[in-house]
Amino acid sequence: MRVRDWHEVYEPQSDEDVSTQASRCMDCGIPFCTQGCPLGNRIPVFNDGAFRGDWERAAEQLFATNNFPEFTGRLCPAPCESACVLGIGDEPVTIERIEYEVAEHAFARGLPVAAAPRAETGRRVVVVGSGPAGLSAAAQLRAAGHGVRVLERSDAPGGLLRYGIPEFKLEKRVLERRLEVMRAAGVVFDCGVEVGGRGPSLETLAAGADAVVLALGSTRPRTIDVPGADLPGVVTAMAYLEAAARALVTGDPSPLDAAGRHVVILGGGDTGADCLGTAHRQGAASVTQLEILDRPPAHRSAEEPWPTMPRVFKTTSAHAEGGERRFSIETLAFTGEGRVGALRALDHRRGETFEMAGDLVVIAAGFVGPELDDLGLAGPAFTTARATLRVDDVWRVPVPGATPVFACGDAVRGQSLIVWAIAEGRAAAAAVDRHLRGGATSLAAPVEPYAQSW
Repeated sequence: MRVRDWHEVYEPQSDEDVSTQASRCMDCGIPFCTQGCPLGNRIPVFNDGAFRGDWERAAEQLFATNNFPEFTGRLCPAPCESACVLGIGDEPVTIERIEYEVAEHAFARGLPVAAAPRAETGRRVVVVGSGPAGLSAAAQLRAAGHGVRVLERSDAPGGLLRYGIPEFKLEKRVLERRLEVMRAAGVVFDCGVEVGGRGPSLETLAAGADAVVLALGSTRPRTIDVPGADLPGVVTAMAYLEAAARALVTGDPSPLDAAGRHVVILGGGDTGADCLGTAHRQGAASVTQLEILDRPPAHRSAEEPWPTMPRVFKTTSAHAEGGERRFSIETLAFTGEGRVGALRALDHRRGETFEMAGDLVVIAAGFVGPELDDLGLAGPAFTTARATLRVDDVWRVPVPGATPVFACGDAVRGQSLIVWAIAEGRAAAAAVDRHLRGGATSLAAPVEPYAQSW
């Protein structure tokens, strides 16, 4: 069974199967799938290439708008498929999987998988953070010919791609392959560098660069303020997933290992599913996932019409592996002597309270914004009411000084999708390039800054 190893769960597909699926694309007069994709991917065009077995053309079109289709093809929840015209009355084209296949064929065949750097500009840009937003900004800026240095506070680059996404969804060889492409292009990665606090200040970085891009992510976890929340064994999802990921690297047991434990996961989203699959592989005695919201409908509701991305009941690969899912459950307290051993909760659907065993509780309730205190950017001058970084219409943070500071990704948008992070990294890079060149850029800017009317 696959829960006994950490290999990616994706089943291989033949070129014939990919061609058959791509042939379902109708080459619509108005391709709403492209509108549904934050990157504006040219989906009908690379679908046609995959259908015809013209992998070079398919890859050329895909990599033109997406720096990392090998990531999105594995991790994106595919808003493009929600907007597929075929999906109005049938199953949509499996666009995400075709994207995956095009990217893997490109790497296997030695096709171009990144834009080559143009003539060197002599300008230097520092990117803080090496998650999807930081990596896409760095890749685009290097392609424009600027010198790019990426700072990462962890011991290796990748952000959540490295320590937040489980191996069974993204084997780290895929991340390392991309990082090698970027290093070969001239991007410099400096790890173990914590900007602010014990590391260089933002002012110091700005003084030594022509521009700074903050791609910090949204890393402050949302917790649950109930009695017993401070008991040992009650942990956040990222702490749990990072410990598991590091254990695979070192070969040592995870300090938060689920082996033999009754695991309760609070949160029904993708991160909760990642924790579920991880607990299975660690040998948990049982795994239960609790969601405070009602169970979503099986099909798109009238309140979420096509081509919007609906909230529907979803069974991920981790859910298919086992475990129990319960909805409309509100956690009231954690109990235990010296360590969590159970939780008390309210079943809103039945109107009754109950207790259940749980000697490892993982809170997968999302995030509440970037960590800004050490950067000196906390407070209303720099943040929105949602505690995200405030940017203007060219992705610039209102930091005084001669060197401009830009921001993108979850630090600006709040917790969101990998495809949005990549899109915003590309857009911020275009804004930086435009500033450094005095008003002109050829870099694609697929999205505008997130509306900050609050």
